[in-house]
Amino acid sequence: MDHADMELAKQPIGYWTGVANDAVIGYIRGELARLGTSQPQYWLLRHLSVNDLNPDGQGQTVPELTGRMREFLRAEDDLGAESDRLVERGRLRRDGERRLWITDAGEAARADIKRHVPAWRERLHDGIDDADYVTTVKVLRRMVENVGREAA
Repeated sequence: MDHADMELAKQPIGYWTGVANDAVIGYIRGELARLGTSQPQYWLLRHLSVNDLNPDGQGQTVPELTGRMREFLRAEDDLGAESDRLVERGRLRRDGERRLWITDAGEAARADIKRHVPAWRERLHDGIDDADYVTTVKVLRRMVENVGREAA
């Protein structure tokens, strides 16, 4: 390990994981905004699509969806307001029990957005080989376990 690497080894991981998180989320949310949607709206479409994260195709309430997304929702994310916007745009519909269902327009929007994801991942991973990426994830998972949390 050279001097520069030794200095990097002393850097606070909490700072760098926070900076990385903010940069990556900001990039993804910016790309989604260019497509006319928000990250929470895309998550709603994904979680309601039988072709994505909802294999049984059943409608769900906002509290149910919030529970499924709890791990990655940010403080500013309001699934109630975001689902209302998708209903207004005809991408979701709400039944009499307040369950949300994806529409054909919502499924088309979800599929269109998903086509962009590989290019976003490619940009984020530019200059990072898979072995380095895997090592980084393993290190972060171990740090999570070291402080008593279960890594996903």
